[in-house]
Amino acid sequence: MDPLGRIPLRRGSVCGLLLILLGLWGGLAPFIGPYLHFGYTPDKHLAYNSGRLYYSIIPAAVVLIGGLLAVVTRNRGVGVCAGVVAALGGAWFGLGQTFMHVVLHKPVTAGNPILWAGAAPDSLRAYLETLTLFSGLGLVVAFVGAVAIGRFSLLAATDIDTDTIYADFPSATGQVPDTTSV
Repeated sequence: MDPLGRIPLRRGSVCGLLLILLGLWGGLAPFIGPYLHFGYTPDKHLAYNSGRLYYSIIPAAVVLIGGLLAVVTRNRGVGVCAGVVAALGGAWFGLGQTFMHVVLHKPVTAGNPILWAGAAPDSLRAYLETLTLFSGLGLVVAFVGAVAIGRFSLLAATDIDTDTIYADFPSATGQVPDTTSV
Protein backbone atom coordinates (compact mmCIF):
# COMPACT_ATOMS: atom_id res chain seq x y z
CA MET A 1 0.00 0.00 0.00
CA ASP A 2 1.25 3.47 -0.82
CA PRO A 3 2.30 5.13 2.46
CA LEU A 4 1.24 8.54 1.16
CA GLY A 5 -2.34 7.41 0.52
CA ARG A 6 -2.17 8.18 -3.18
CA ILE A 7 -4.99 6.90 -5.31
CA PRO A 8 -5.86 7.15 -9.00
CA LEU A 9 -7.64 10.32 -10.12
CA ARG A 10 -10.58 8.36 -11.48
CA ARG A 11 -11.54 7.21 -7.95
CA GLY A 12 -13.53 10.36 -7.17
CA SER A 13 -14.23 11.74 -10.62
CA VAL A 14 -17.87 10.61 -11.02
CA CYS A 15 -18.91 11.65 -7.52
CA GLY A 16 -16.99 14.91 -7.88
CA LEU A 17 -18.64 15.75 -11.19
CA LEU A 18 -22.07 14.98 -9.76
CA LEU A 19 -21.34 17.22 -6.78
CA ILE A 20 -20.18 20.02 -9.07
CA LEU A 21 -23.38 19.77 -11.12
CA LEU A 22 -25.59 19.64 -8.03
CA GLY A 23 -23.75 22.61 -6.52
CA LEU A 24 -24.21 24.61 -9.70
CA TRP A 25 -27.90 23.72 -9.76
CA GLY A 26 -28.37 24.69 -6.12
CA GLY A 27 -26.63 28.02 -6.58
CA LEU A 28 -28.01 29.06 -9.96
CA ALA A 29 -31.57 27.68 -9.96
CA PRO A 30 -33.00 30.32 -7.59
CA PHE A 31 -31.67 33.07 -9.85
CA ILE A 32 -32.63 31.51 -13.18
CA GLY A 33 -35.90 29.92 -12.01
CA PRO A 34 -38.07 33.04 -12.38
CA TYR A 35 -37.39 32.93 -16.13
CA LEU A 36 -39.29 29.64 -16.11
CA HIS A 37 -41.82 30.65 -13.40
CA PHE A 38 -40.12 28.17 -11.07
CA GLY A 39 -38.56 28.91 -7.72
CA TYR A 40 -39.06 31.19 -4.77
CA THR A 41 -39.91 34.86 -4.43
CA PRO A 42 -38.72 37.49 -5.22
CA ASP A 43 -40.10 36.81 -8.67
CA LYS A 44 -37.44 38.94 -10.36
CA HIS A 45 -34.72 37.62 -12.60
CA LEU A 46 -31.29 37.46 -10.90
CA ALA A 47 -32.64 39.12 -7.72
CA TYR A 48 -30.45 38.80 -4.63
CA ASN A 49 -31.57 38.73 -1.01
CA SER A 50 -30.25 37.33 2.25
CA GLY A 51 -32.44 34.22 2.00
CA ARG A 52 -30.80 33.26 -1.28
CA LEU A 53 -27.39 33.91 0.24
CA TYR A 54 -27.95 31.70 3.30
CA TYR A 55 -30.01 28.94 1.72
CA SER A 56 -28.68 28.73 -1.84
CA ILE A 57 -25.37 30.48 -2.47
CA ILE A 58 -23.41 29.42 0.62
CA PRO A 59 -24.41 25.72 0.57
CA ALA A 60 -23.92 25.60 -3.20
CA ALA A 61 -20.41 27.02 -2.80
CA VAL A 62 -19.62 24.42 -0.12
CA VAL A 63 -20.89 21.58 -2.33
CA LEU A 64 -18.99 22.99 -5.31
CA ILE A 65 -15.74 23.15 -3.31
CA GLY A 66 -16.27 19.55 -2.12
CA GLY A 67 -16.89 18.42 -5.70
CA LEU A 68 -13.83 20.21 -7.05
CA LEU A 69 -11.65 18.70 -4.33
CA ALA A 70 -13.04 15.23 -5.09
CA VAL A 71 -12.20 15.60 -8.78
CA VAL A 72 -8.63 16.88 -8.45
CA THR A 73 -7.29 15.03 -5.41
CA ARG A 74 -5.07 11.97 -5.40
CA ASN A 75 -4.96 11.74 -1.61
CA ARG A 76 -7.35 9.62 0.44
CA GLY A 77 -7.57 12.05 3.34
CA VAL A 78 -8.36 15.03 1.14
CA GLY A 79 -10.93 12.96 -0.75
CA VAL A 80 -12.70 11.91 2.43
CA CYS A 81 -12.68 15.54 3.63
CA ALA A 82 -14.15 16.58 0.26
CA GLY A 83 -16.99 14.10 0.72
CA VAL A 84 -17.63 15.32 4.27
CA VAL A 85 -17.65 18.96 3.12
CA ALA A 86 -20.09 18.16 0.34
CA ALA A 87 -22.34 16.17 2.68
CA LEU A 88 -22.40 19.09 5.11
CA GLY A 89 -23.39 21.39 2.25
CA GLY A 90 -26.20 18.97 1.39
CA ALA A 91 -27.33 18.92 5.00
CA TRP A 92 -27.45 22.72 4.95
CA PHE A 93 -29.60 22.66 1.79
CA GLY A 94 -32.05 20.36 3.53
CA LEU A 95 -32.01 21.66 7.09
CA GLY A 96 -30.69 25.22 6.82
CA GLN A 97 -34.03 27.00 7.09
CA THR A 98 -35.08 25.01 10.14
CA PHE A 99 -31.69 25.50 11.79
CA MET A 100 -31.77 29.28 11.23
CA HIS A 101 -35.31 29.64 12.60
CA VAL A 102 -35.24 27.22 15.51
CA VAL A 103 -31.65 27.25 16.75
CA LEU A 104 -30.29 30.66 15.79
CA HIS A 105 -33.64 32.53 15.96
CA LYS A 106 -32.85 34.49 12.78
CA PRO A 107 -35.87 35.59 10.73
CA VAL A 108 -34.19 34.98 7.37
CA THR A 109 -36.60 33.41 4.91
CA ALA A 110 -36.09 31.85 1.52
CA GLY A 111 -39.34 33.39 0.30
CA ASN A 112 -42.50 31.74 -0.96
CA PRO A 113 -42.86 29.42 -3.92
CA ILE A 114 -43.73 31.16 -7.16
CA LEU A 115 -47.30 30.18 -8.00
CA TRP A 116 -49.29 30.94 -11.08
CA ALA A 117 -52.49 32.93 -10.79
CA GLY A 118 -55.28 31.00 -9.10
CA ALA A 119 -53.11 28.20 -7.69
CA ALA A 120 -53.64 27.11 -4.13
CA PRO A 121 -50.72 27.84 -1.79
CA ASP A 122 -50.47 24.18 -0.79
CA SER A 123 -50.34 22.90 -4.34
CA LEU A 124 -48.18 20.11 -5.68
CA ARG A 125 -46.07 22.61 -7.59
CA ALA A 126 -45.09 24.43 -4.38
CA TYR A 127 -44.08 21.11 -2.86
CA LEU A 128 -42.01 20.17 -5.90
CA GLU A 129 -40.26 23.56 -5.88
CA THR A 130 -39.31 23.07 -2.24
CA LEU A 131 -38.17 19.53 -2.94
CA THR A 132 -36.15 20.53 -6.01
CA LEU A 133 -34.43 23.56 -4.54
CA PHE A 134 -33.91 22.61 -0.90
CA SER A 135 -34.78 19.35 0.84
CA GLY A 136 -34.57 16.93 -2.08
CA LEU A 137 -31.43 18.57 -3.39
CA GLY A 138 -29.89 18.36 0.07
CA LEU A 139 -30.74 14.69 0.34
CA VAL A 140 -29.20 13.87 -3.04
CA VAL A 141 -26.05 15.92 -2.28
CA ALA A 142 -25.63 14.25 1.13
CA PHE A 143 -26.01 10.82 -0.51
CA VAL A 144 -23.44 11.56 -3.24
CA GLY A 145 -21.09 13.01 -0.60
CA ALA A 146 -21.44 9.80 1.43
CA VAL A 147 -20.72 7.71 -1.67
CA ALA A 148 -17.63 9.85 -2.28
CA ILE A 149 -16.48 9.21 1.28
CA GLY A 150 -16.88 5.48 0.69
CA ARG A 151 -15.08 5.60 -2.64
CA PHE A 152 -12.11 7.42 -1.17
CA SER A 153 -11.88 5.19 1.88
CA LEU A 154 -11.97 2.06 -0.28
CA LEU A 155 -8.75 0.07 -0.50
CA ALA A 156 -8.80 -1.65 -3.86
CA ALA A 157 -6.55 -4.53 -4.84
CA THR A 158 -4.90 -2.31 -7.46
CA ASP A 159 -3.84 0.10 -4.70
CA ILE A 160 -1.64 -2.52 -3.03
CA ASP A 161 1.95 -3.00 -4.16
CA THR A 162 2.45 -6.72 -3.57
CA ASP A 163 6.19 -6.64 -4.28
CA THR A 164 6.94 -4.54 -1.20
CA ILE A 165 4.36 -6.10 1.13
CA TYR A 166 5.23 -9.74 0.43
CA ALA A 167 8.96 -9.28 -0.13
CA ASP A 168 9.79 -11.44 2.90
CA PHE A 169 7.81 -14.41 1.59
CA PRO A 170 9.69 -16.53 -0.96
CA SER A 171 6.56 -17.77 -2.72
CA ALA A 172 5.53 -14.22 -3.59
CA THR A 173 8.83 -13.50 -5.35
CA GLY A 174 8.77 -16.74 -7.30
CA GLN A 175 11.65 -18.32 -5.36
CA VAL A 176 11.32 -21.76 -3.92
CA PRO A 177 12.83 -22.23 -0.45
CA ASP A 178 15.69 -24.69 -0.11
CA THR A 179 14.46 -27.62 1.95
CA THR A 180 17.41 -29.99 1.33
CA SER A 181 19.55 -28.65 4.15
CA VAL A 182 17.09 -29.54 6.86
